[in-house]
Amino acid sequence: MKTRHIYLMRNVATAEQAIAALRARGIPDADVALVARADIEMARIPDDYRNASTDFMPAALRGALGGGTAGMLAGLIGVAVPAIGITIAGAAAVAAIGAAAGAWASALAGSALPDPIRRRFEQEIAEGRILLLVDCEDEACAGIDAALAASGAQRMDFTEPSALG
Repeated sequence: MKTRHIYLMRNVATAEQAIAALRARGIPDADVALVARADIEMARIPDDYRNASTDFMPAALRGALGGGTAGMLAGLIGVAVPAIGITIAGAAAVAAIGAAAGAWASALAGSALPDPIRRRFEQEIAEGRILLLVDCEDEACAGIDAALAASGAQRMDFTEPSALG
């Protein structure tokens, strides 16, 4: 499983050096992304490295889980109360409708929010620094800290399982 690591750099030139160091270590470009202030991203960062993600997918998954659970409970209550007349198949349909409605509503809300990394490092991004996001297996990540430090990147206190891995 891949783990996401974040490094902080002072400018685009440092980011380019860091990306070159990652390539030399065999980290594929698909596992590397840069996050910066909007004016820096649009003017200086190649499209392949931009991370313009929002909280859309995590919010949609949370909404589907919550809506599906609420729908299943409503369906089971409908089955338990004979006057309502819902069958087991009807309960499953209510659960599916609840999951769809929950996913839709949460995804809409999540699309308006920046992803958690942008929220956590908001101050650094606002000050014009650039974040380097690296998703790699533990074996591949072993030597990148020293290589990135040599290029001027500072490791941030952030590690989490990667959605890519």
